[in-house]
Amino acid sequence: MLSRFITLAVASLMLVICACERATAPPTEGEGAVSVAPEVAGKPRIALIMKSLANEFFLTMENGARAHQQAHADQYELIAQGIKDETDVSRQIQLVEQMMAQGVNALVIAPADSKALVSVLKRAQDAGIVVINIDNKLDEGVLAERGLKIPFVGPDNRKGARQVAEYLVQQLKPGDPVAIVEGAPNAYNAMQRKLGFEEALTAAGMKIVSSQTANWEMAQANQVVSGMITEHPELKAVLCANDSMALGAVAALRAAGKLGEVKVVGFDNISAVQDLLKQGEIIATADQHADQLAVFGIKFALDILAGKQAPADKETPVDLVRKP
Repeated sequence: MLSRFITLAVASLMLVICACERATAPPTEGEGAVSVAPEVAGKPRIALIMKSLANEFFLTMENGARAHQQAHADQYELIAQGIKDETDVSRQIQLVEQMMAQGVNALVIAPADSKALVSVLKRAQDAGIVVINIDNKLDEGVLAERGLKIPFVGPDNRKGARQVAEYLVQQLKPGDPVAIVEGAPNAYNAMQRKLGFEEALTAAGMKIVSSQTANWEMAQANQVVSGMITEHPELKAVLCANDSMALGAVAALRAAGKLGEVKVVGFDNISAVQDLLKQGEIIATADQHADQLAVFGIKFALDILAGKQAPADKETPVDLVRKP
């Protein structure tokens, strides 16, 4: 009889404890949860998620971010991740989910797709994570549909591309045939760079005979430009939406014996184009300061976490770089 009494008493006590825990536990999503900025105990943890680290631009971005963190190791911890190629959107979504599971305080991301990443980033923001968009701007229409505001910290890609094209057309004649090698069609910065190229070319009276994507990749650009110069042997210039594709264009022109006859411009100012700029094989590019671009986003995230800054878009520099 005593044993049965003790058992009932223990069971009753456990029910009380469980009830108290349910009463005091914070609501989860779907139960009236409120999105709040995470309380940072100690150093905040910031995740940097980039596109392809095979692209020197993003490797430079990572190195710049790591150098900044090492110089400010007492202020924050950094987790830096990238994907294998520019179009591996599903892997980038997985990386965001992993960072959420690890409980980071802020997420700084250069999205591989301007639309497909919005859903997972909304989940991150709803979980109280500060989200900063860098490099490639998220689609404003999709953000509006989701009722989402994510600040963009980065350059005006359209303006940068226009500067490059305006320099190029000074060395051409009205009516000259030119071609554009576009970035990934699902990327906002690719669209903006194409528009910037087109604005300057149209204003100068150039004839755009071809415009094709090479998805930011050097090998694809090599193939695309090889086809362009076969179809349009009169071509006078190729405008590439990034420097990796400009390198592919130069290789294609060299193989066709047209290097020097066809002018090439790029975008990003990676170190691999420096010698080609000196030699005139690439005549111009745009520098959006890859080593600082992630740092701009990290600093902004830290300010928001500290309550010093309200989320808002912030334009960063982009500069014309031409043959010395």
